[in-house]
Amino acid sequence: MRLPAGSLSTRWTATAIAAVVAVTLHQQARADDVFVLTSPDFKDGGDIPTAFTCDGADRSPKLQWNGAPQETRAFALTVDDPDAPGGTFTHWVIYNIPGAARALDEGVKPAADLGDGTKQGANGFGKIGYGGPCPPPGPPHRYVFAFHALGKPIEPSDQTSTKAVREAIEKESLAEARLVGRYARPEGKAQ
Repeated sequence: MRLPAGSLSTRWTATAIAAVVAVTLHQQARADDVFVLTSPDFKDGGDIPTAFTCDGADRSPKLQWNGAPQETRAFALTVDDPDAPGGTFTHWVIYNIPGAARALDEGVKPAADLGDGTKQGANGFGKIGYGGPCPPPGPPHRYVFAFHALGKPIEPSDQTSTKAVREAIEKESLAEARLVGRYARPEGKAQ
């Protein structure tokens, strides 16, 4: 039996095909929107230039990101050295970076409040802001830049506590992107 054009079955088939196409396109768009963190200063797994370490100007590198979930309202970053002799060492905690931002400039100033809602916590050196790689001489250490897309800005129970800030980040994290750099301190350099 053949149905006349414009019948319910014909319309349903056209609607079903359109829905399948829409879902396929949506899935493809989502696959292309991978959340990534990059730096023009070093490649993932590459060496961090001396300028961004305690042996250089000790300034933060430029960071860029894209592919964050649409629900993102803020970002947060922690930078850790998991190879430190005393256990994981924190080099930077910065959070509540505005959700519309797509980069952090090189040399973020060391201030607890950057004026646009962005806040910085204390690093393992006991200072606010970025403290670059400064390992003991020997094999290279890894520096893990863990960047989180947040569902909303965080309000840690204690802004001076790295642990409290990390807990707040984990609670609001929608997605995480990582960038890993390496740095080996030249022999003869004292800590």
